[in-house]
Amino acid sequence: MNAPFNKHANNAATHPAYLSVWEIEAYYGESYIVQNVSFNIHEGEILALLGRNGAGKTSTLRTIARLDDPALTHGEIWLDHKPLHEMKSHEAAANGISLVPEDRRIIPGLTVEENLQLAQIAPPHGWSLERLYDLFPRLGERRKQEGVTLSGGEQQMLSIARALARDIKVLLLDEPYEGLAPVIVQEIAKTLGVIRDQGITTVIVEQNAVAALKLADRAVILDIGKVVFDGSAKEVLENEALRAQYLAI
Repeated sequence: MNAPFNKHANNAATHPAYLSVWEIEAYYGESYIVQNVSFNIHEGEILALLGRNGAGKTSTLRTIARLDDPALTHGEIWLDHKPLHEMKSHEAAANGISLVPEDRRIIPGLTVEENLQLAQIAPPHGWSLERLYDLFPRLGERRKQEGVTLSGGEQQMLSIARALARDIKVLLLDEPYEGLAPVIVQEIAKTLGVIRDQGITTVIVEQNAVAALKLADRAVILDIGKVVFDGSAKEVLENEALRAQYLAI
């Protein structure tokens, strides 16, 4: 069975989606959080998933990653023609989905290198330690340092590196710039560009919408759990009325 394409996404018919989110609905208890959300992402794209607080962005990421909370009650999610909506979270991870959560979840008591090695215990393996240290030189310099003692920016680098230590196809980033100085934001954005060049598809949820849009190819804006915009990131950057209405910038 082939994955359905989202008729609302730009050029979906001529450029088949790599990741297709199709009419998903998800709940926290009785709270209707994600409401009939659909969008497509092409392989190697960076998509900025934007909206005000409470719009359903993180819930959408968690639903794609097949975490139990929120609960998917309707819709389909396809990755390279594989039905993620039929999978548990560990199966989605084994098929290439990796979520880097806002709180980063660095494991206490383990060094930088041990955090990375732990990610590589079970196959499929991704980038080697040498390749990760080449991408993140700061982590190479601090490989023997306990991960939780790193700065906020370095912890974010470690979280992303830990995701790449697995063989991933889609990187889901929840607020990667949260609490970081502008110079570190620029450094991480540059790194995400390198990751895109390696063919990895990325979805970024970020309150720093301008920074996310400057990095992204496309943007989807959610409002109260629904898609209100699906188009190019450039269009959002150039549309002051749209930004003011849905992003308050």
